[in-house]
Amino acid sequence: MTDELFWRRALVLGSAFVYWAGVLVQARRVRRQIGRSPNLRPRGPKEKLLWAGWLLVIVVWMVQPILIDTLPPWLQVVHSLLHPVGFALGVLLTAAGYAGTLWCYASMGDTWRIGINRRERNALVTQGPYRVVRHPIYLFQIVMLAGVLLLLPTVLSVSILVVHLLCVLAKASDEEAYLLTVHSGEYENYVSRTGRLFPKWIKTASPPK
Repeated sequence: MTDELFWRRALVLGSAFVYWAGVLVQARRVRRQIGRSPNLRPRGPKEKLLWAGWLLVIVVWMVQPILIDTLPPWLQVVHSLLHPVGFALGVLLTAAGYAGTLWCYASMGDTWRIGINRRERNALVTQGPYRVVRHPIYLFQIVMLAGVLLLLPTVLSVSILVVHLLCVLAKASDEEAYLLTVHSGEYENYVSRTGRLFPKWIKTASPPK
């Protein structure tokens, strides 16, 4: 069990470093392409609060695997939930979530941003995963954190998944309000055929009477 827990902790820590190092690389790449920051600094009190929530998620994601043995018992791994199937699924979800994130980066190109600058007027991205989901990067982050929960079933893993989901819902709502002002009817049509975080069920047209 000790060896298995070591690998679980290593995978969670590695996934955190790979993901957030990838975000920094993506930010630098886009900055070179557009000649300015891709809105890395939060604007306004709401964005600052969201950034604080995400900072908490990042810190726990990275620090929990290192310090888990020193935490109070109620914050440590629930050993009864450790199972080879959970380990395999955890690895699969973290890998799939990051692969999906790279797909999103490729689809967005230089329109990728972190925050909202209401003076910008970027093109509406509807290719790749954006064909069916309006915020696939957030979806793939959720997938990765679900993998973290399976690898390290702890109260902290549940907590950062919940905090991240709340931040995502608030951020997605703000982004959609902004995009509606930029793209108007085109965005309304896009919203009608896509899901916010998960694809909509495709409804077949009713046969003519």
